[in-house]
Amino acid sequence: MKKPSITLIASLVAALFAVAPPVHAQQAKRPNIVMIVADDMGFADLGSYGSEIRTPNMDALAKAGVRFTNFYTHASSSPTRSMLLTGVDTHLNGLGNMDEWTAPNQWGLDGYEGVLNNRVATLPQLLKGAGYHTYMVGKWHLGKNPDQIPAARGFERDFTLLDGAASYWDMTNFTAAAPKTVFTENGRYLTRLPEDYYATKTYTDKMIGFIDESRADGKPFFAYVAHQAPHDPYHLPKDWRNRHVGEYDKGWDAVRQERLKKQIELGITPAGTKLAERMWFIPDPVVLAPASRAILGKKMELYAGMVENLDHHVGRLVDHLKSIGEYENTIFIVFGDNGAEGTDLFKMIAGSPGSRDYLWAAANWSQTNPNAWGDPGSYIGYGPMWAQVSMTPFSQYKGWVAEGGVRNALILSGPAVKRPAGSINHGLMHVADFMPTLLDVAGTSYPKSIAGKDLPPLAGKSWGPMLAGKVDSVRTDKDYLAWEIFGNRAVRQGDWKLRWQWKPYGTGEWELFDLKADPVERSDLAAKQPDKLKAMVALWDDYARTNRVILPSRGPFETLVDVLPMRVPDDPGFPPLIYKRQFVPPKDMMADPKP
Repeated sequence: MKKPSITLIASLVAALFAVAPPVHAQQAKRPNIVMIVADDMGFADLGSYGSEIRTPNMDALAKAGVRFTNFYTHASSSPTRSMLLTGVDTHLNGLGNMDEWTAPNQWGLDGYEGVLNNRVATLPQLLKGAGYHTYMVGKWHLGKNPDQIPAARGFERDFTLLDGAASYWDMTNFTAAAPKTVFTENGRYLTRLPEDYYATKTYTDKMIGFIDESRADGKPFFAYVAHQAPHDPYHLPKDWRNRHVGEYDKGWDAVRQERLKKQIELGITPAGTKLAERMWFIPDPVVLAPASRAILGKKMELYAGMVENLDHHVGRLVDHLKSIGEYENTIFIVFGDNGAEGTDLFKMIAGSPGSRDYLWAAANWSQTNPNAWGDPGSYIGYGPMWAQVSMTPFSQYKGWVAEGGVRNALILSGPAVKRPAGSINHGLMHVADFMPTLLDVAGTSYPKSIAGKDLPPLAGKSWGPMLAGKVDSVRTDKDYLAWEIFGNRAVRQGDWKLRWQWKPYGTGEWELFDLKADPVERSDLAAKQPDKLKAMVALWDDYARTNRVILPSRGPFETLVDVLPMRVPDDPGFPPLIYKRQFVPPKDMMADPKP
């Protein structure tokens, strides 16, 4: 009998592999990962976290999964994003300070490039190497040069805003020096936007297209959906602007109280929790004229519409995954990237009357009539009073390392989550944990080096044991978290929180808080607990030394002490003068004057 030829054997082997799936495909299918990041959305802005804003789609993910109450990000956008994509501390990955605010004494130093540097590996890079498709839509804010854009850092498909903020309608930017926002699509810089562009809708359309494009090969995907919403300016279609008309005329104090009550009912916040002090420069809405309350309330109406529109498009993506049979095998991660925005960014950008950027703003962002709010050319933010509502019950907001600047809502659902559906977890979690956690989910690990270059150590911990229901927290009371941005700095270990903030938001000295007894940071214990203060400062020194922290010589808040009124205590009803109502004598003692 004639022996089979080498060519025939090769043909048989090829045929065998053509009909038999590769070994890895025969194993349990690895889950898809959808990470939805809401820009500047606060801890209390979802219905499942106590809000009156209607967010049924994100709330449904919470009902199917787990909500977290002690999840920490950074205090601003690009530092948070740098950690979620690398698992490495900001002072090592290039975002030791934001590119927009890098201080003179930080210029040119490693870790302060203002972009994601080339000494770190990224989550999409490692997931791609592990056999995942990697897609991104939305805001990047981590570099614009060809070697810094998403396509160069591990994403095989993208539709990306490279800037930190933008119009939702077009490419109009905020300064005369940079009049046009910059976008990429699949690694190419765009000359224009699609004809029907609206940021939140277009990002969702693009992500659905990316998922469908490669679905036939059966590979799992990592979808990073980094929405602009609800970052200002508050741009949204007309039919989303009037869903809360008049609802916020009652003022910020009343809404904060309502949200806190709901949070306690839901189990998000412990019974007995009090609200953080209203910022001393924010008026009690009770003393404002009705017209003033209405116009300020309209800003919050727009913000609520932004969040509801975002939720609608999250629902579109979830529904699509259900329709193509991928929902059950998808892990969903939903969170806000930092505290809500209480600073008037537009005022900071435009500057003084007569300046170049002030004139640019007047010409290109001129739609100031309230009836035009939401249109192209309008710029509306909701201010510190409503930012405090978004961060109920916590103190302060974005840019600061009080709890309102760094703590946020987090929802996880999907096949990796073995905890009871709809449950709430109070364990200490951090945004840097995503890298080790998702590498575990993908069945891969963090390498010691890439291309001969040693990688910095991971700052985070894998949530595997917690998601499996074996522990409630992956951190012990010995572990600590630490932050520094703009010179504001903080440490948390167990229930203890140490913070240093610029005046007048801080004292310019170390403050110490027991977050179990005082989650809203009303009572500084530094003087009463000198030994604990000393121990916490030692942790800060360890963090600063390990991560090569260089405190900035200048920052965005350097003139606040001169601009804001002197800080005073928050005592409801003071001064009594403005709360005293008209005295009305007893009726039986009333009389007309005698002639």
